[in-house]
Amino acid sequence: MIRYSLHCDQGHDFDSWFASAEAFDRLAASGHLACAICGGSRVTKALMAPSVAKSEPERPLSQPASPAEAAMAELRKRIEENSDYVGLNFAAEARAMHEGDSPERAIWGEAKPEDARQLIEDGIPVAPLPFLPPRKTN
Repeated sequence: MIRYSLHCDQGHDFDSWFASAEAFDRLAASGHLACAICGGSRVTKALMAPSVAKSEPERPLSQPASPAEAAMAELRKRIEENSDYVGLNFAAEARAMHEGDSPERAIWGEAKPEDARQLIEDGIPVAPLPFLPPRKTN
């Protein structure tokens, strides 16, 4: 079944169901279409957007869809609750803690790949996280 938005030459808009696109074309060609409001026989398809069925119902972003997503959400929650986000200062802060210039604590943040590589080469323990930091927007 297919639903079309239709329009008659008298300005009426209405919807109607058809067995197929071909069924609509056959009825239109034979003059068997009529306006549902005024009965006029000059009926055409109106411009319309396609209706696409969703394969699965939408879920809230806060609700994980799989055990892996649930585990990732729990990991993120624990990291955010138990460490300081230092943003783009991650490499400098990790180096300062390693060298004793800053108090040791759990931190997370962002680093350029070359900065992270240099930390590892210098023996400073770091690890990539499997998620991106939150982005604040206006």
